[in-house]
Amino acid sequence: ICVGIIYPHVSEPSQKRLSKVFIQRSVMPHQRLSKRHLLFEFPEAKKKKLVRFTCVDDYHGCKVRDPYSWLEDPDSEKTQAFVNAQNHLTLPFLEQCEIRDIFKDRMTELYDYPKYSCPFKRGNRYFHFYNTGLQNQSVLYMQKNLEAEPSVFLDPNSFSEDGTVALRGYAFSEDGEYLAYGTSASGSDWVEIRFLRVDGAVLLEDRLERVKFTCMSWTHDGKGLFYNSYPEQEGKSDGTETSTNLHQKLYYHVLGTPQSQDVLCAEFPDQPKWMSGVEVSDDGRYVLLSIREGCDPVNRLWYCDLNAVPQGITGLLPWVKLIDNFDAEYEYVTNEETVFTFKTNLDAPQYRLINIDFAQPSIISQWKELIPQHDKDVIVFATCTYSRFLFVCFLHDVKNVLKMFHLSSGEEIRTFPLDVGSIVGFTGRKKDSEIFYSFTSFLSPAIIYHCDLTKEPLQPHIFREVTVKGFSPADYQTTQVFYPSKDGTQIPMFIVHKKGIKLDGSHPAFLYGYGGFNISITPSYSVSRLIFVRHLGGVLAVANIRGGGEYGETWHKAGMLANKQNCFTDFQCAAEYLIKEGYTSPKKITINGGSNGGLLVAACVNQRPDLFGCAVAQVGVMDMLKFHKFTIGHAWTTDFGCSEIKAQFDWLIKYSPLHNIRVPEADGVQYPAVLLLTGDHDDRVVPLHSLKYMATLQSVIGQWPGQSNPLFIYVDTKSGHGAGKPTSKVIQEVADTYAFITRCLNLSWIE
Repeated sequence: ICVGIIYPHVSEPSQKRLSKVFIQRSVMPHQRLSKRHLLFEFPEAKKKKLVRFTCVDDYHGCKVRDPYSWLEDPDSEKTQAFVNAQNHLTLPFLEQCEIRDIFKDRMTELYDYPKYSCPFKRGNRYFHFYNTGLQNQSVLYMQKNLEAEPSVFLDPNSFSEDGTVALRGYAFSEDGEYLAYGTSASGSDWVEIRFLRVDGAVLLEDRLERVKFTCMSWTHDGKGLFYNSYPEQEGKSDGTETSTNLHQKLYYHVLGTPQSQDVLCAEFPDQPKWMSGVEVSDDGRYVLLSIREGCDPVNRLWYCDLNAVPQGITGLLPWVKLIDNFDAEYEYVTNEETVFTFKTNLDAPQYRLINIDFAQPSIISQWKELIPQHDKDVIVFATCTYSRFLFVCFLHDVKNVLKMFHLSSGEEIRTFPLDVGSIVGFTGRKKDSEIFYSFTSFLSPAIIYHCDLTKEPLQPHIFREVTVKGFSPADYQTTQVFYPSKDGTQIPMFIVHKKGIKLDGSHPAFLYGYGGFNISITPSYSVSRLIFVRHLGGVLAVANIRGGGEYGETWHKAGMLANKQNCFTDFQCAAEYLIKEGYTSPKKITINGGSNGGLLVAACVNQRPDLFGCAVAQVGVMDMLKFHKFTIGHAWTTDFGCSEIKAQFDWLIKYSPLHNIRVPEADGVQYPAVLLLTGDHDDRVVPLHSLKYMATLQSVIGQWPGQSNPLFIYVDTKSGHGAGKPTSKVIQEVADTYAFITRCLNLSWIE
């Protein structure tokens, strides 16, 4: 519904008199209809009158103003003018910070180290990704064996001059002779799939478009692959749109044919929000279809025996509905003929491995537990290698542990020793006789281990270890603490700082959190954060608040839906702990988070502005009443809830960042310095969230006489939610971020 003012029968602007106000209904945004309804008029008006209209939404009888709803249209001249005006305010502020260039130079220097992925074997060749240091995108290399000289196979830096077209997903055919790979432009979630013949790296003509949130799974005959598309998506699909992603479909593409001939294999016309993905079993006989309705760790599981379609894939597959509800999650690990192994949280919030015999799948009593749920440790992933071994990665108090089991019995064979940190890469399929795994921590960028499973005794050795010139890990220490939240729950938190600091409250702190969607925030290496610790005398803190997956589904549920406030309370208690223990003081704390973490930062700023000196929120979800209306936002209702349901509206309105900005009392505490970062091609959390929040913040708080801290937003161009961001943009963004922090907190550079 839009309300408009018109001046009938007037041709000259100087003769305008407000005479009538109309209401007009549009079927689609910007679609004009001839039928209008008169609301009121001023027939006696002799002078110009100014009437301001504010959008007011009715939620279950509660009227909620939305004065900046016009910012929801990314293509309007008014929105673009607003964005330009904001950037013209923010950039000079950042450019005037002396440390900005110093930080950028130091970041460029320390980020210039080699970055490798784990090698993996496809066919008779090995592949790995490698970045020399400052390349915008990592390059895929190929070698005949591990001792041979690698050669460039696919260089994503050739996709665009500025590095803003990135590789987004890839899949080799079973024999390793073909590669399907996705590309995305400017950080958008939209993907175009292309194909290469591996021998000679020959680009084929096949091209798949309107692809988003897709699987890429080849049938073992190498004839084609399954993928997902949104063929009914209306309007543009370049990452700057806000239209809802609905009616995803599963297709099978036969190599060498046009996309128009692709075979529709699964669709859900009565469930427009359902999303799916398939995986072809290790033996190539079965296609496993996983269906999800949101981001909750639950899925339906259907399968198709390809032996049941001897004529080939020519239409909708005859799916067998093994699991046809959303009660638990089932993730395929491997199978021995009809006996399938799944990782599941069925009756196991920390996950377990079970076997299901497809010969009699409906008899639940016949399902067998292979590896039981551990008391405290969460199963992160499980994979079968060398036919008979299972490698299972656990999370123990937010630290990864890698163990090896027999596939046949579930008997534990051994534990692979690891330091305090994270496994960020693992390769080794059922047909392989070796594994590679990559380890990282707050102070170590990467150690890649290799283990030959044909040799006894099994002994992993370091395949590659990366060090950073000019940085000595021995000068720093990492500590894990457990602090109490308001309800007494013990929350883990990692703290990193230089050795020997005095706990006198004098240090600036950088507190990071996420707390959502069952995602665990494990130790990771960050050059920019270490520069903050080394050159700005800072303390880095990463709080593993509820809502994540650090302790399984129980931890997740304790911070979702009606329990979402626990996330914000846990984060605020993390800041209070740092203050109490003498690491820092309120005016020296910067809080940071992105996406769901951006929501965390904004909600905490609203609730406890006295607790922080600075806040940087990246691509945050700020409008909790309307997020489900844009792009893929409807999938997040499983974690947040939906304002269209009365009970859920009641808890969303209490913490929604956009709707909880309040003018402080006369003697109140001003807001901390706030910087919002977003990208014009973010079609995951669309920029309107940050735009509306900042517009409201500047209007309500910015005009309060007691507010002297700056309130800024920066909208980057050709930039999305974060995936595929080129190195040049990464370096500039962190330089801007820490320039803002140093200027607002009055920090000095330490050589």
